[in-house]
Amino acid sequence: MSSNQQSQCKFKSKIGGQALIEGIMMRGIDLSAMACRLPDGTIDVETWKIRNGKSAPWYLKTPFIRGCFNFVISLVDGMKCTMKSAEKQMTDEEEDDEEPSPFEEWLSKTRPYKWLEAKLEGENGKAVMNTIMIVVCVVVMAISICAFKFFPALLSGLLGKLGAPDWTKTVSEGIIKIALLVGYMWLISHMKEIHTTFKYHGAEHKTIACYEAGLELTVENVRKQTRFHPRCGTSFIFLVVLLSIAIGMFLPWDNVFARFGLQLLMLPVEASIGYELIKLAGRCDNIFTRIISAPGLWLQHITTCEPDDPQIEVAIAALKPCIPDDKNDDQW
Repeated sequence: MSSNQQSQCKFKSKIGGQALIEGIMMRGIDLSAMACRLPDGTIDVETWKIRNGKSAPWYLKTPFIRGCFNFVISLVDGMKCTMKSAEKQMTDEEEDDEEPSPFEEWLSKTRPYKWLEAKLEGENGKAVMNTIMIVVCVVVMAISICAFKFFPALLSGLLGKLGAPDWTKTVSEGIIKIALLVGYMWLISHMKEIHTTFKYHGAEHKTIACYEAGLELTVENVRKQTRFHPRCGTSFIFLVVLLSIAIGMFLPWDNVFARFGLQLLMLPVEASIGYELIKLAGRCDNIFTRIISAPGLWLQHITTCEPDDPQIEVAIAALKPCIPDDKNDDQW
């Protein structure tokens, strides 16, 4: 490999993460870790084994197949860790003093609730909770798909009744999709809790950037790093939206429901291509990867914020257990 190629494809870690409620989850090669700042000011760290490196199953390593599986796994793991991080913010006193609402009192007396409570307390409680998480993720994905695919197609389809050509409807659909995504991110960024989470998001990116730069993981070193990263989930989502717009140019407008059905069929394709592009952008730095990374990096101005030192400390605590003993195992 030439020196020019080496400068373009330097060491980039496979470690990725996700911001939680007062915490961060990191996913490494053999281990995942979750670090949370507890109400008493201490940092709680949990680790668990994963198969994300050479020992990963074939469907997590095969190009253009691994994208969909990795996306679903990340969604489920992220939901579970987010709920667990929220539980860690509840002190024993708060749990004891918190009075149930009338709805909660009524719900606790219903048969389905009693059945679910008994299942969760039994030996199969973990399996039941995992099933619930999968159902929740499916529902969230269904709502998101309807919001970002069917709704724009429906609104744009109304232009057809005014005699607008197909290209106008396609452009309108794309504008609505981008406006929905950016508008949603911008609105939630103004919520106090989400703003704090976005600070942890920035701390996650900075810490990974510090590790990839080969620097010691200290608060001072991490603070100097950029909070924008090309392998961010935000960039992945934006890429998928842009790919759906490009593919939508070749889908017919004869029937809005048929178009929506075709868009659903194309979703795995969009996710797979988007995942491969994100991996490429995270591995190499050249004109092409800069172009495909630009929209997602721009959106990260909304979804990441400059972290405080205590949040950087949490990010460091989450990253350290995920660093493999052999750095070669962590190379692309």
